Amino acid sequence: MPASGRAGLEQVAAHAGVSRATVSRVVNDVPTVAPELRRRVEESIRALGYQPNLAARTLVTRRTDTIALVASEPDVRVFGDPFFSGIVRGVTMEAGAAGLQLVIMMTQSPEEIRRVSRYLTSGAVDGVLMISEHESVDPLPPALQAAAVPLVIGGRPMQPGVSVPYVDNDNVGGARMAAEHLRGLGRTVIGTVAGPQDMTAGLDRLDGFRAGLGPAFDPGLVEPGDFSQAGGEAATARLLARAPHLDALFAASDLTALGALKALHDAGRRVPDDVALVGFDDIEVAAFSLPPLTTVRQRTVLQGRAMVRLLLARIRPGRAVDAEDGLPDARGVDHLVLPVELVVRASTMPTAPASS
Repeated sequence: MPASGRAGLEQVAAHAGVSRATVSRVVNDVPTVAPELRRRVEESIRALGYQPNLAARTLVTRRTDTIALVASEPDVRVFGDPFFSGIVRGVTMEAGAAGLQLVIMMTQSPEEIRRVSRYLTSGAVDGVLMISEHESVDPLPPALQAAAVPLVIGGRPMQPGVSVPYVDNDNVGGARMAAEHLRGLGRTVIGTVAGPQDMTAGLDRLDGFRAGLGPAFDPGLVEPGDFSQAGGEAATARLLARAPHLDALFAASDLTALGALKALHDAGRRVPDDVALVGFDDIEVAAFSLPPLTTVRQRTVLQGRAMVRLLLARIRPGRAVDAEDGLPDARGVDHLVLPVELVVRASTMPTAPASS
């Protein structure tokens, strides 16, 4: 053993009866090592407690085994919104399974964007995941592309002319299902608190709502929101002031729907008897609101995992893929759109009249 008391490549090689170069190839995950030699080296690594020098390994492999998750939102939004927490959970699960370290970064101000851009293009990470992209021109995607840093975006990219792999949910199809459900209940004055129109999720859900209502769509019954509970409450109050006979409402997120519930209650409108209400996301609290919320279920944990898979297909193209884990195959594709489903609960199911 060396004077430091820590095993090095030479000690592992001697213990396994192989060359130092073979140990190096195993440690650096080079696929050309014979299975029997790899097994012997891995057993010796465990037996000796060998820990690779990550800095030296990075110099050899030009890999850091680190990826970054960047959100264009304040930290209170990222850690307080169930949508973001689901994405982070899925990314963490899949990154951990692949032996990757995860760095989470938030960008809001121009200085934060410059600082993050310098870090991400310095060689500190193998690839980048971005979520919550807004319409305002974000310099990060073109900067990462210019530096040849692999990038995957959560959601359909907003910026025109920037071709980036992405993983999205079927926002158009989900909102269409919500509108068709409300129309099928016989409701006639159907409005929506839309998502932010500087984000593709907000745009796509409004497009799907419009398509689901068809000729019954009334642009005067659209009120913009910001996907938040407070924003949903305020937007619903504005909509009710314009359309007091509203009898159905599609909220573009579940947090928005929770805010709408309060506004409707404050206005003396009963859900679902007076106003049928549908949300989007199926966050955990949707099933426990009063009344439980009919909503469009999207699988944000799966989306986060799929984003990592799409990135791995670019930074580790030879990596084996488990086809039995419920994730679509990300190899050879530039985007994935995950299916959604309508979950019907009491917020669109009027209570039966009491029998005499």
